[in-house]
Amino acid sequence: MEQEPFAFWSISQEELLRRMQTTPEGLSGEEARRRLARYGPNLIKPKRKTGSAILFLNQFKSPIIIILVIAAIMSIFLGDTTSAAIILVIVLLSGLLGFWQEKGAANAMEKLLTIVKIKTTALRDGKPEEISVEDVVPGDVVLLSAGSTIPGDGVILDSSDLFVDESTLTGETFPVEKQAGITAADAPPAQRLNALFMGTHVVSGSVRALVVLTGKATEFGGISERLKVKPRETEFERGIRRFGYFLMEVTLTLVISIFVINVALHRPVLDSFLFSLALAVGLTPQLLPAIISVNLSKGARSMAQSKVIVKQLECIENFGSMDVFCSDKTGTLTEGTVRLHAALDPEGRESEKVLFHAFLNSYYETGFNNPIDEAIRNHRRFDLSGYRKLDEIPYDFVRKRLSICISRDDREGRGIMVTKGAFREVLEVCSKAETSSGESEDISAAQGKINGLFAALSNQGYRVLGLAYRELEKQEIISKEDEKDMTFQGFITFFDPPKPGAMETIKELEGLGITLKVITGDNVLVASSVCEQVGLKCSLPVTGQDLNRMSDEALMHRVNQTNLFAEIEPNQKERIVLALRKAGKVVGYMGDGINDAPALHAADVGVSVDSAVDVAKDAAEIVLLEKDLGVLAQGVRDGRATFANTLKYVFMATSANFGNMFSMAGASLFLSFLPLLPGQVLLTNLLTDFPEMTIASDRVDPELVDKPRRWDIRFILKFMCAFGPLSSVFDYLTFAVLIWALHASPELFRTGWFLESVVSASLIVLVIRTRKPFYRSRPGKWLTMATLLIALVTIAVPFTPLAKPLGFQRLPPAFYPALLGILLLYVISAEVTKRVFYAVVRD
Repeated sequence: MEQEPFAFWSISQEELLRRMQTTPEGLSGEEARRRLARYGPNLIKPKRKTGSAILFLNQFKSPIIIILVIAAIMSIFLGDTTSAAIILVIVLLSGLLGFWQEKGAANAMEKLLTIVKIKTTALRDGKPEEISVEDVVPGDVVLLSAGSTIPGDGVILDSSDLFVDESTLTGETFPVEKQAGITAADAPPAQRLNALFMGTHVVSGSVRALVVLTGKATEFGGISERLKVKPRETEFERGIRRFGYFLMEVTLTLVISIFVINVALHRPVLDSFLFSLALAVGLTPQLLPAIISVNLSKGARSMAQSKVIVKQLECIENFGSMDVFCSDKTGTLTEGTVRLHAALDPEGRESEKVLFHAFLNSYYETGFNNPIDEAIRNHRRFDLSGYRKLDEIPYDFVRKRLSICISRDDREGRGIMVTKGAFREVLEVCSKAETSSGESEDISAAQGKINGLFAALSNQGYRVLGLAYRELEKQEIISKEDEKDMTFQGFITFFDPPKPGAMETIKELEGLGITLKVITGDNVLVASSVCEQVGLKCSLPVTGQDLNRMSDEALMHRVNQTNLFAEIEPNQKERIVLALRKAGKVVGYMGDGINDAPALHAADVGVSVDSAVDVAKDAAEIVLLEKDLGVLAQGVRDGRATFANTLKYVFMATSANFGNMFSMAGASLFLSFLPLLPGQVLLTNLLTDFPEMTIASDRVDPELVDKPRRWDIRFILKFMCAFGPLSSVFDYLTFAVLIWALHASPELFRTGWFLESVVSASLIVLVIRTRKPFYRSRPGKWLTMATLLIALVTIAVPFTPLAKPLGFQRLPPAFYPALLGILLLYVISAEVTKRVFYAVVRD
């Protein structure tokens, strides 16, 4: 049922709650379920969950298959029911095979994606309950804090120090302060300060909000409907598309040529037409979509076992072809557990007063729950009886400071403002500095000593924050303008030890052809120290100030020369990622914070962690269940193995299929009959595809995952031109044995070639699947079993009751030794060709 948008921001809370038939304590669980059934899931674009029937019918949507089915039906009317039945049965079996594989792949992916669903907290039956964002309904009351994605359009019931990033909706760079109230009905979205909108996110503070509109009825949903933005095509999808065009060109050329030749030789037009269509099916790797789905879902399951969850299957190839990975140092190079090291006065002495004021600031802050404040609170507890919080200016990414106004019972209402934040940003609002004796001196006299101490601490690898305070006269409300004329009180230093094994992991990534680049907001001295400790070469680091002075073109050249970007502003991360992409790199970016979303969107592969804030997890295509570069390295290997197995099918299909088609074209010139009947061509294609369906479970040689690889149509064309004609050579050798040695009839010829074609195509899979000699690379057990099974079934077909309707007959015993000799020669020749090919042609 459609929701009707209305000016909910201009209605009082009481009236709106009555209109939405809800309460400040939210809905009951039963009522929420009813509304979910009524309004549908909270999605901008409803999930396209393809039903089994549609998925099955999709297997036959190829124009060639449709024409073939129509032609088979025409054959029935012309009296050739046997051939038509064979064609229809084989097409049906091929469709069932593809359906079974794709259905399994889709079900597996659906289970995996439930692991990383975005959640929100809603009041149900008066109690906070964590639910999926998709299950939010109009009338829900939700509880949100810093990092939360806003799950629908609604109004603020109550809030504390709330700032919201609405850049996705309004384009406004800076967060907007929000509070409860009423706004004019005709106010534009940017001025509706009591309203919250789906697709935006909380930067700081907390809020209890009433959801009024969900899904497509929201402001963001309306924009999406109008724009109809098509998702960016991945490198993998682009490769598939180009490969499809390439196959289409070659297929049309060959099929039309063969049809014209057969008609010119006065063969029945319908038979020639059916034969040409069957060849088109044989030429086209029609199971490629199913093979890709199976390979990617198998890869996704394998990556999930390595604690890597793939949200979009198509990005697996990008993950494998990634050659630059950008990440913060915290939690990747370091343990990610920030610990307070010391609280120091401006002269470098331990200070109880600095530690206490830092505790006051962290204890009373209500914004984004971050590890710095956790470390301060956990380091040591203080008795705060007699103290009370008056006001707060939340941290933001422009000021880089957090200020708290506190009063003490014995101070007669006078307050003190304590400010904590990035060293330079705190120092710039100070006019005085406090000495060890408790006296104050002019900041200009102390600044040299303070800066020197900051540099010394940073060089030792400590993260250093500044602390300042200011006495206030009976002032309960503070604003950003009050952050001035403060007294610099000292430093709070933190350490995050390098992660054990970080050095080995960086070398492991380098061995995979991936360059790690650290992008951090931390001081360049601290970042350089950490990089040095873990063995990451960081010569010529680039700072945020350097970036501001660089043009985009200069940055594009500079990004390849350094592995460290320090003191980076949130909006600069995206610029670095884009510069790397313009420099020709496939870029992965790991982010888990509120300000990482733009860079995650800009990267070829956005990577987040399960513990990340909603907005980062939502923007990423891949989510790590553990923030560890070792997990990432294993995920890259799995991604590359998936891509390698997909390419194996492409190589097999192009070499075997095109070889058969070249043979068909040649045979059509000198035979007085069709070399294979249409149904036999389809049966050959079905049987040769069967072992290839198991390719997703095949083992992958280490050299196929040791460096990034991408789709390369030229390489595939060269491969086809090398191995396709080789296959034809042994087909023609089979023709010679059948015609000159056995004086074969049309039925005997077709049977002999059918046998050689299927068995050779199945065996050659074991050769082509590896770049090593085939006996030095063990295939997966399912591929081995499927290959042997198809070989046995093919040899047995002429001896079964199916032989006659299929147009086959038993072969003389003399044919089998000849077949064995041809197969051995083919395998040996393929091995030699493979060695020469990979020595000459580089990918």
